[in-house]
Amino acid sequence: MSRIVVVLNGPNLNLLGKREPEIYGRETLADVEAECRRLGAELKLAIEFHQSNREYEIIDWIHGARERAAAIVINPAAFTHTSVAILDALNAFGGPIIEVHISNVHKREAFRHLSFVSAVASGVIVGCGTEGYALALRRIATLIGEDKG
Repeated sequence: MSRIVVVLNGPNLNLLGKREPEIYGRETLADVEAECRRLGAELKLAIEFHQSNREYEIIDWIHGARERAAAIVINPAAFTHTSVAILDALNAFGGPIIEVHISNVHKREAFRHLSFVSAVASGVIVGCGTEGYALALRRIATLIGEDKG
């Protein structure tokens, strides 16, 4: 079985650490990627890490994961609340999907309470800061049976 986990990040996450640090914290996306790669190695998972402000690129990465990846961790950011196209792409993926949000979206504006992605996710992690990515990878390792620790 594949041990590849595709970690996808949506719009504006390239500004992590610089944009609204009171909500999203001071860690950068590079910090998150480094931690995902470190933990991935520990869990014997191969991590592919991507970020885009373009919906079609995220969809293309999901399509590419269909034939070779075991799981997807996705922080769709603002696409969470708007993208039926990302939902449709995720519906075509056969493995576990964990949705991650750095902030607690349920304590924020009402429009952020709706997630198209949650309808297909195996699990949803919200409000745990960037630690949510590590929690997601640990859950993925359990779901695909690769957790050795």
